[in-house]
This record gives sequence, structure tokens and C-alpha cells, in this order.
Amino acid sequence: MAETGIKIKTAPHSKEAEMMVLGCMLTSVNSLNISSDALDDVDFYFTEHKIIFHALKTAYKQDRPVDIHLISEELKRQDKLVTVGGLVYLTTLAQYAGTSAFIEEYVKLVRQKSLLRKMINTAQLIEKTALEEPQDVYTALDDAQQRFFQISQTAHSSSGVLISELFSGVRSTSGIPYIKELQARQERYAQRKPGENEIAGIASHFIDFDKMINGLNNSNLMILAARPAMGKTSFALNIAENVCFDNNMPVGIFSLEMSAEQLLHRIICSQSKVKSDQITTGALNGSEYQRIVTSVDKMQRHVMVIDDQAGLKITDLRARARRMKEIYGIRLLIIDYLQLISGSGSSRMAENRQHEISEISRMLKNLARELDIPIICLSQLSRRVEERPDHRPVMSDLRESGSIEQDADIVMFLLRREYYNKDDKPGLAELIIAKNRHGKIGTVNLFFQKDYAQFANYSSLKSDDETVSLKHMDSETKAAFAYFS
Repeated sequence: MAETGIKIKTAPHSKEAEMMVLGCMLTSVNSLNISSDALDDVDFYFTEHKIIFHALKTAYKQDRPVDIHLISEELKRQDKLVTVGGLVYLTTLAQYAGTSAFIEEYVKLVRQKSLLRKMINTAQLIEKTALEEPQDVYTALDDAQQRFFQISQTAHSSSGVLISELFSGVRSTSGIPYIKELQARQERYAQRKPGENEIAGIASHFIDFDKMINGLNNSNLMILAARPAMGKTSFALNIAENVCFDNNMPVGIFSLEMSAEQLLHRIICSQSKVKSDQITTGALNGSEYQRIVTSVDKMQRHVMVIDDQAGLKITDLRARARRMKEIYGIRLLIIDYLQLISGSGSSRMAENRQHEISEISRMLKNLARELDIPIICLSQLSRRVEERPDHRPVMSDLRESGSIEQDADIVMFLLRREYYNKDDKPGLAELIIAKNRHGKIGTVNLFFQKDYAQFANYSSLKSDDETVSLKHMDSETKAAFAYFS
């Protein structure tokens, strides 16, 4: 019979590299340390190699010496010596490898082959799931992304960071030695302009707010909560505008309540200082029209991404956020708002909304760490606020789950007293920092210009030399400014 010439494909592996790693581990303490830290049993393709490595790594963890004879005795005790080829094969490994100076390269090669096999296995599992035509396609898609992301995380995993590596700059975020970075901070501080404040995170340009939280810091989940009509969407949008248009940083927004066009309308009002109803009806004079044209021209040179898909599951939101980060490189993410997000869809979670919210807040915190950006997530407060004489929110008012305050790095509440009594501090808003995992708590005063859906710095408006902010202020806010002056 003629040969078919069909080549049978095998999973990626390198027997020589695996033999070299095991041989080096048997004959060199340094190789034993490096390989045990970097590899696991599953990284080896051949069963006998998995068994030998497991015995070596167990000895390493228990701080016991290893050589051919000690490992041989251990495998004999486990009744596995014959399975791995006996003492003869262990001797072959040691002679094959010796004490190679290139152990890191062989370890890297073994890991790479292992990753390829994991990718193939994951792809096959995803294919099987897709062929079964799952009822919830988007949950299956998120699960597929999560599986590959876990492989990616494994590829870049670490057993820890030595503080000496952080001090030297080898493993630090900046890549600069700590002392040099400290000196640079000193120089920047000495050269700052009068009234300029140095902050570690991204500037929101709300001066007192930035001082209190040290800017918007990466990996932080920030919860902004308030009762309806307090202006939480406006405040979050104002932060997004400042980061995007003033700092020139890409920003992503998930709007589960309002459409992209409605959000854009608010942003145009805020940026141009033209009233909402005038833009809607077209009742604009020449100056107002020109301000809108100038604002639009400025804004379209920056990157702001709005996703207004309603009814998103947390798994969908995470998948879309990852794409925003990958495609646009977003530096800040706004989510409006938490209670409109659905859980992952498991029946156990769906039965209990409190558990579902707990799952969502935990996933949002993980997302902030995964993307390494600050996330500001808006949240509703319970009606208990309305029953209090001063209407001042507290942490227990966070609606549907106490886990929100656990997962969040910063929890802040927005309160405008004039909402309850029009004569009680009109135009003034209080931003209450109730939790700050990395700094101070307290209250920041802001001015709210309702017609423009814009918050303004209280300190800026009080300053004698800061008059630009007052230029387009409406009569209500001017009256409030006079009231507090």
C-alpha cells in the first residue's frame, strides 16, 4: 500500500530543553532555584519529566538537598522510579545537561512551549463551546476572553518583587532608581508656580478635590454616589472633560442611562457655557454660536469614547472596556451607573440582587487593576437619605450592597442642599469624601452652574485674581458667589 504522506501534528514541545532543565536542577543549586520559581509540573510535556520535576520542586520547597541519588530514593519511595526510566535516565539527564550557564534560556523555552499548548487547549475548548451554540453568546465570549487573559497573566506572572529591584528601578513602574526619582520630585516641587500643587495621580482640575485624594490614581475604583438630580452625572462628565480636553488623555465612558448624543449635548453646554435650552431650540446669538464652534473644534481633536449600550452585563462591560484600552489607550473610565449593570447571569446571583451587586463591584475593582487606570463608577443612594433632617449621606446609604464600600478605594457623595430648600446655600455643592484608602477624608466645596451642567472650583471663584471663571456665570451662581463672599 502506498504511503499517504500525512504528517501527524503533535502539541508543541522541546524534549531537549526539558531534559536540559531537569539535568541542571539535579546538578546545580542555582538552576534548582531558578527553575522551581519559574515553572510548574504542567509546563512539562512528557509524563516522566513532570514526575521528576515535581520531586525536585517539592525538595526545593522543603529546603532539602537534591542530587541524582536523593531524587532516585524519593521516587523509589513513591513507587515511580521505574515509570521515569530508573536511575539510568536520571544519570542521563545529569550528564546531558551538566551545569549549563544558560538555564534561563532553557526555562524560557519550556515555558513558551507550555503556553502554546495552553493556547491550543483553550482554543479547542472555546470551539467546543461555540459549536454547542450557548444560549448566552456574549457570556461565552467574555468567558473566552477571560480564559486567554488568564493565560496572558500566567505568562507574565512573578513570584514577587525584591525591594532592592524597586529601589534600583529594575522592576519599578518608572524604571528610574528610587533616589533619582525622589530628587526629580524635589526639583519639580521647588520649580512649581505659586499656587500650583503637585499631585501623584491624574489631575481632575478640581483643585481641593485633587489635593484631598492626590489626583486620580491608577488601579483605583472610585464610587461617586448621590440621590437623583444631585448632579453626579454632570460632575463625572466634568472630570472626564478636564482629563480629556485639558490633560489630552483618552477617556472612556459607559452610559447605561443616557444616549451618546445626550451626553455630548451636556458636554457641549459645559464646554461652551451656553444654556441647554438655547442649543436645543437654536436660540443663539453670534457670540454663543461662536463659543460652540470653538468648543466643538477643540473637542474633536481629542479622544473620548462613549459606549451607550443599555442593559450591559458586567461581563460585557469588562470585554468592551478591555477593547477601549487596547484600541484607544484610555486613561480614565467613567461608568454611569452601577445599579443599571446586570450580573454575569448565574442563577444563584440573579436570585439575590445584593449578591449580584457584590459580584459587580468586585469585578469592577479587578478591572481597574487589570487595565491599570482609575475607574469612576456612579451609584444610587437609598431613600434613607431623604428621611434625615440634614440629608447628609453616609456609607450605609450605598444602595443594595455594603460590599461596594469594601471594594472601592474611594467613596464620595454629592450633596446640594438647595435641592431640598432653594434658600439653603444656593449654587453650592458639597463633595463628601467618606472613604479614601490612600489618604484623607473630608468635604470639598464646589459651585454648581445648573444651566451649563457644570461644577466649578469654589477656591478659584473665591480667589481675587481668578476672574475668568466668572465671565459666563449665570445670575443664580453670581448671586450664590455674592452670598458666600
